[in-house]
Amino acid sequence: MQALSSTAFLDLWDRGSRLHPLDRALLAASVALAGSSADTLADWPLGKRNKALLQLHCGSFGSSLRGWAACSGCGEKMEFEMDGQKLLNENADEPLSDSTVVVKSHAFRLPNSRDLSLAARATDSRAAAISLLECCSLDATPLADMSVEEMEEVGEQMALADPLAELRLTLQCPACHEQRVETLDINGFVWAEIEARARRLLWEVHTLAYAYGWSEGEALSLSAARRARYLEMVRA
Repeated sequence: MQALSSTAFLDLWDRGSRLHPLDRALLAASVALAGSSADTLADWPLGKRNKALLQLHCGSFGSSLRGWAACSGCGEKMEFEMDGQKLLNENADEPLSDSTVVVKSHAFRLPNSRDLSLAARATDSRAAAISLLECCSLDATPLADMSVEEMEEVGEQMALADPLAELRLTLQCPACHEQRVETLDINGFVWAEIEARARRLLWEVHTLAYAYGWSEGEALSLSAARRARYLEMVRA
């Protein structure tokens, strides 16, 4: 996809800032896939939604995803860098909405954003896992008596069927030298980039409006290079 314009970035940030993170993800993905509504995307497997978010990032911020996670053992920062375009190329085949995972006679479809929304209301992690599985269950077999091992196996099979649904990173702590497996929240990661870009644009508009009396539309109509040059002269 093409990079969003400055105005489109601010519109996206303004609309999404008041939403729940799950709804922000759907909004951002719908912008990445012009013509697809957030309501339609809510029924997509999570990996397909995440693919749209990666496309948005690659088109607007570049393919490099840089960040850090705190080591669960000592709290030290563990930095990482991923190639978003490589991830997209490696997962070019999108999971089908009717893909099925079968574990010990239990059949499940792949989870979507609506399922996550319901699971988020659970009071603890096990209740959330059961809620998610119940949403995705394709048979009438009771799930409350499933063992932790069985639920983990379902999760692993879902991850294999939809690899972009959960992006796992294996990082080595520079302090304690232990390897840690972390999950990259692509929704939160992309939204943080959107918010940072929006705040920078607002600062640029404020500065140019104060210096030249321009409106927001006039300031944003300039190319990024011309706007930067005007900002340099303001600061000179």
